[in-house]
Amino acid sequence: MTVSYRNECDSLGRIQVPDDKYWGAHTQRYLKNFEIGEKQTEKLPFVLITSFATLKKAISNVNCINKDLSPFLNSAIQQACDEIIKGTISSDNFPLGLYQSGSGTETNMNLNEVISNRSNEILGGFKGNKRPVHPIDHVNLSQSSNDTFSTAMIIATVLELVHSLLPSLQALKESLDEKAQQFDSIVKVGRTHLQDANLMTLGQEFRAFSQQIQFSMDRIRSVFPRLKLLPQGAATVGSGFNTRPNFANQVSSEISRITGIEFKSSPNKFEAIATRDSILELSGALNTIASSLFKIANDIRLLGSGPSCGFNELILPKNESVSSLLPGKFNPTQCEALTMVCSQVFGNQTTITMGCASGQLQLNSYGPIIAKNILNSIKLLSDGCKSFSNFCIKDIQANEESIDKMVNRSLFPLASMLLPKYGIAVANEVATKAYEDGISIKESALQLGVFKKETEFDELVHSQGSVGPLN
Repeated sequence: MTVSYRNECDSLGRIQVPDDKYWGAHTQRYLKNFEIGEKQTEKLPFVLITSFATLKKAISNVNCINKDLSPFLNSAIQQACDEIIKGTISSDNFPLGLYQSGSGTETNMNLNEVISNRSNEILGGFKGNKRPVHPIDHVNLSQSSNDTFSTAMIIATVLELVHSLLPSLQALKESLDEKAQQFDSIVKVGRTHLQDANLMTLGQEFRAFSQQIQFSMDRIRSVFPRLKLLPQGAATVGSGFNTRPNFANQVSSEISRITGIEFKSSPNKFEAIATRDSILELSGALNTIASSLFKIANDIRLLGSGPSCGFNELILPKNESVSSLLPGKFNPTQCEALTMVCSQVFGNQTTITMGCASGQLQLNSYGPIIAKNILNSIKLLSDGCKSFSNFCIKDIQANEESIDKMVNRSLFPLASMLLPKYGIAVANEVATKAYEDGISIKESALQLGVFKKETEFDELVHSQGSVGPLN
C-alpha cells in the first residue's frame, strides 16, 4: 500500500510526515532518532495519553476563562481532546516509545501536534499548517513539558487506582470473606515453621488473608492526600513562569470537575517538579500489596498440594487441563500466575526507586520510565486480583475428610489442648506414648485413662477453646 506524505516544518526545517497521521515534525524526528526497544511493547500506556488529553482539555478551558485563548479555538481543542479520550482518534497516532527525553517532552509535543492538527481540521483547515490552532502557542499555552508530563502521570495513576485496582482488591476481599464464613466451622491443624502447631479453623486462615487485602486498600488510600497534589503550574523549574496567578488552582479544580475525583494544586511547585516522592511512596505500597498477594497465593497452592502426597486441605478449581504428560493432573495455575505478577511488581519497584532517586536539582528527568512502571504495576495487580478471585478463590472447596484425618493424627496440637486442665506432665506423657506406640493422641489419652469416653476428647477438639481464647 502506497503511503502519501505531507511536509511539516519545525526549527530544524522541513520533514515528511505520513499524511494519514495527526502527529507533526517533532514526533516524526523522534521516530527517526530513538529506535530503542520493541515498538509495540516499549510504549507508554494509553491511559497516560488519555490522561494527558484530559489535562490539555482542562488547561484550554482555564486559558479561555482567563481570556488568554479565544472561545473559537478552545471549542476545537475541546473536541479534539474528547476524541482522544474516547478513542475516536486512534492510538496509533501516539507512536512514541518509552525511551525519550526524561521530562516526557516528546510525548507532550506528540499531544500538542495531534490536538493542533485535528483542531484545524475541525475548523475547516488541514493538517500541517498550524493555523489557526498552533501546537505551542495555543495547545501548549501556559505549560511546560516538565509540569504537564508529571501531572498527566499523576492523573493516570489515580484514575487507575480508583477505577481498577481498588475495585479488584475489594472484589477479592469479598470472595475471601465469603469463603471464610463458609469455612468457619472446619477445625484444622495450624502450622508454624512448616511444623504442626495449635488448632485453628480454616475460616480463621482465610480471614487473615482478607485482612491483608483490607490493609492493602488502606495503604493505597493513605497515599492519596499527597499523590493527588498536582504540579501543574510549576512551569519549567517550579516558579510558575508564564502562568496567571491563580492558574494552578484553576487547573486542579477543572481536572477535578472533569474526572469526578478531587485533585489539589501542590503547595510547593519546586518540590512537585523536582521529585516523584509521592509516586515512590505509592510504589512502596504496591510492593507491600504484591508481597501480601504472593503469600496468599503461595499458602493456597501449598494447602492445595497433592492430591495424594501433599497437604490436600483445599480443592482448587480445575479450570484447564495443564499437564502435557501426567494424565488427570491439574496445576495451581492461578496461584502461579499471581506470584509471577507479584514478581514483576517487585522488579518495577526497583526501577521506580532508581528513577525517583535519580532526579537532579530542579527536575526529575526519569518521568517516562517511572510512569510506565507504576502504571504497569497497577494494571498487573488489578488484573491479577480479578483473575485470582474469579477463577480460584470463588470456587475453592475444603477437603474436610483430609483435614479431619490430619487433625486426628496430629500429636503436638492435640496434646497441647490437655495443658489447661491436666498440665504439662500429663500432656507430655500422652504425646510421648502416642509417638512411641504409633497411635493417635486420642487413643493414647484413652489408654492412659485421661479420658473415659471418646466423646470427651471429641468435645474438647471442637470446643471454642481449641481455636481461640479459653471460655
